[in-house]
Amino acid sequence: MPARLEKEVYEEYERPAEPAESARLPERSPIRTCLDKQMRSRCKTLLIVAAAMAMTITVRSGISASNGYTLVHTEQEAEALEQENERLKIDIARLKSPQRIKDIATKDLGMEVPQQVYFVHAKTGQ
Repeated sequence: MPARLEKEVYEEYERPAEPAESARLPERSPIRTCLDKQMRSRCKTLLIVAAAMAMTITVRSGISASNGYTLVHTEQEAEALEQENERLKIDIARLKSPQRIKDIATKDLGMEVPQQVYFVHAKTGQ
């Protein structure tokens, strides 16, 4: 192939392609422009509604989590108070025991248990 023909082939590929007449976009009509504005408006409204719903769901789940933490904390406090109450009941029972009272009376107050006990019984109706 002669060099001249090869040069023409390469030049043909190097030329920028001209857009075809049918490939050009037609001018927008006023009706299509109006439809585009309506579509944009609807899309914006849909986006705002979706964002509001997402924020509502996020806030509600945050409130639920906060209430859950409060509930767990309250249950832990109730359990601690119940354990303290049981401990105090045992302490009261220990303090009320007759043996403890006898020990305090004999050791701290200097009282003694009597050796002889006398009972008086009154006779009635003879």
